[in-house]
Amino acid sequence: MSGPSTAFKGYIKYRGYGHVAFLLHRLTGLGTLLFLLIHIIDTSFVYFWPEGYMHAIALYRSTPFMIGEIFLVFSVIYHGVNGLRIIYFDMFRPDLWERETGKRSVIWTLIISIVLWLPAALIMVRNILVHH
Repeated sequence: MSGPSTAFKGYIKYRGYGHVAFLLHRLTGLGTLLFLLIHIIDTSFVYFWPEGYMHAIALYRSTPFMIGEIFLVFSVIYHGVNGLRIIYFDMFRPDLWERETGKRSVIWTLIISIVLWLPAALIMVRNILVHH
């Protein structure tokens, strides 16, 4: 028997580092997609509802949204770095799709993502503290 319930159970059942990378890749992709959809809609307000656009901009300058932006930046960076890892393994080194190599590559993907994200996150946190 298969269906949404079975698929969901498959997502939450831990299967190692590769599974964590898979879930993070899905979640960061969906988070980035959600941001893009919201951005397209609120940008269209400039033409269709200028007051709504100004309200959206004021809302985005609030602390909760600014904190969300910090996570958005991580999502974009992680999704991109992990995507490059997947492309490299699929196109150039399919022989590296092994448990131990996968574990190391997932850890390196997280390290690279965090190193790339930290400077932006620190600047964004500083802006929150200075302006709020």
